[in-house]
Amino acid sequence: MSDGTDTHLLIVDDDERIRGLLQKFLIRHGFWVSAARDASHARRLLDGLEFDLIVLDVMMPGEDGISLTRDLRGRIATPILLLTAKGETEDRIAGLEAGADDYLAKPFEPKELLLRINAILRRVPQVAADLAPKMLHLGPVRYDVERGELWSGEELIRLTATENQLMKIFAGSVGEPVSRGDLVEQLGRAEGQAQERAVDVQITRLRKKIEADPKQPRFLQTVRGAGYMLAPE
Repeated sequence: MSDGTDTHLLIVDDDERIRGLLQKFLIRHGFWVSAARDASHARRLLDGLEFDLIVLDVMMPGEDGISLTRDLRGRIATPILLLTAKGETEDRIAGLEAGADDYLAKPFEPKELLLRINAILRRVPQVAADLAPKMLHLGPVRYDVERGELWSGEELIRLTATENQLMKIFAGSVGEPVSRGDLVEQLGRAEGQAQERAVDVQITRLRKKIEADPKQPRFLQTVRGAGYMLAPE
């Protein structure tokens, strides 16, 4: 994905030096990059431009990155990668719960940021048409596998990039449990308990969009000791 100049990234960081370094690095890797110094500046850019992914610092003067993520997630499905302070686990979990797709702890190597960006942008391969149903029915909600769209009646339900990747993974394994480790791997994340916890947060968010009662899931089930399983009607 990094060789496509059509991919437009937004970097939001109050540190001018970091903003400049990241912008130069990502432009060198073929991205089209805009930069904003704070949440209000980012909003002005987002009002006039379409972005493929937002890289957003959590710690900013004024409105922080988690608050901005929560607000944006209510309106747009653009993937969001949060930059968090090293060791601030609460920020990472709060960011994922607010709707971020992934996080990266500062300080980080620019190459790792590039890998994370590409992992988010990379679409999970389409499941073979003859193996998977075209439409999955989940009570009043339906998922169009080919289009990657979730519908409730005539209303399109917004999915983040990560939620859509999860739905595609489950659509390729209907009725079969997928382990948390496999989900982490297929989402292109580094292994580890923190990433498995991040997957749990994403599953919780996804259940809120497809379950009548997310605490008693009927369609996106937990299979004890085996992971998660999609069980459509």
